[in-house]
Amino acid sequence: MDKDGPSISDEEWERFLREAEAGSPEAPKEPSARARMVARRLREEPGRPEGWRTYRPARQRRSKGWYVMALVAAVVMLTAALGGGRVTGWFGGGDGGGAPLADESRRPDQPPATEAAVRQPTVEEPFRGSPAARWADGTAGIHLPPARATGWMSKDEVSRALGRSRDFLAASSLDRAVLSGERPRKALALLNPKQQDVQTYVRKAFSAPSREDDPLLLFSRFAKSRARLVGDVVKTRGRITYREGERGALEVTADVTFVYPVVRTAGGSDEVARTIVRREIVMSWDDPSKVLTEPGTFSLVSYKVDTTNGGCGPRTGYFVPSFGAAGAAEGPEDGRKVDPYDRSTTMEAHMREASETRCGTATRS
Repeated sequence: MDKDGPSISDEEWERFLREAEAGSPEAPKEPSARARMVARRLREEPGRPEGWRTYRPARQRRSKGWYVMALVAAVVMLTAALGGGRVTGWFGGGDGGGAPLADESRRPDQPPATEAAVRQPTVEEPFRGSPAARWADGTAGIHLPPARATGWMSKDEVSRALGRSRDFLAASSLDRAVLSGERPRKALALLNPKQQDVQTYVRKAFSAPSREDDPLLLFSRFAKSRARLVGDVVKTRGRITYREGERGALEVTADVTFVYPVVRTAGGSDEVARTIVRREIVMSWDDPSKVLTEPGTFSLVSYKVDTTNGGCGPRTGYFVPSFGAAGAAEGPEDGRKVDPYDRSTTMEAHMREASETRCGTATRS
C-alpha cells in the first residue's frame, strides 16, 4: 500500500475475508497477542526469564504461522501505605504549589521529589501532598508524538490511529460511567473482534473475575457500594510511542499512570484515599491484508499493570481501596517498597522487582 494513499477498500477487505475462509496461503492470519509478545521479547531481550506472574492462555487452534500463542498479562498489585507500624505514611511530593509539569515526552531519569512533612488530601484538595497535584487532567496528561508514515499507514492514518489509541485509554480508564463500575463498551468496541484469545479473556473477566482473567488489567472500575470518586478530575502522566511492528503493523505503546481520589460511599465520609494505577499497553494496528482484523480496531500485543491501593485480596473485578489505619495490614512485613509515582523505571523492571512478592508497600500515596 502507498503510504500516502487511501486505506484499504471495502471490496479488497471482502476479498481478504473470502480468501481467509477458503484457506488461501495469502489470506490474512488471525492475530494472537501471545505470539507478538514472544517475538518482541526474543528480538529485544533474548534469554531473560519471565516473572512468576506471567499469564499464558491456551493456544488458539485456528492460529497459524507466527500468530500461534495467547496473551501475556503481567500483574503487580501493591497495597497503599496507610499508617501502622510496618507501612509508611501519606508522604507528599509536589503539593500543588509548583507550576504544572510539561508533557512527558520521554522517560524521566528520577522519581518526583518527596516532602518531609505529611500533607493529608482533602475533599477540596484531593491531590494535596501528591506529585499528581502538578500533573495534567485526563487525556491532557497523555503525550502524543508527531505522526509520520510508518509501516502500512500513511502519516494521516498514523495520526488517526494514535488518536484512537488515546481514545481507548480514555474509554477504559477515565470514563466516569466505567469508573463507577459499568461495562466499558466504548473501549471494548476498539478491540479487534477477530483476536479470539482477547475476546475469551474479556468474556471471562466480566463474568467470573480471577487472577488470570481480571478486568482491572485493562479497565479501571470501582464498586459503587464501596467507593466513589472525589470531584471530576483524574490526574494522569505518561506518553504514547510507536514504531513499525510485525508484518508492517503500526505498533503503539501507551505507558500512563492514573491517580484516582476516592472516598467511602457509605456514611458520608470525607476521608480521601488515592488509588494509583500505572498501565503499559501495546496495541497493534494491523494491515488487514495480512492480519484478520476489523477497520478501526487494534489487536492487543501485551499489557502490564502496577496498582497501589487497589486491593490485594481475591479478585472482584473492582478496585478495593483501603482507608486509614484499618487498611494497613495487606502488605507482607518483608514486602518490597515501591514509589507509585516513580516513572523513571520501565514496567518490565517493575515486573522483575515484583517477581518475589505479590503485594508490596507503597512509600507514598
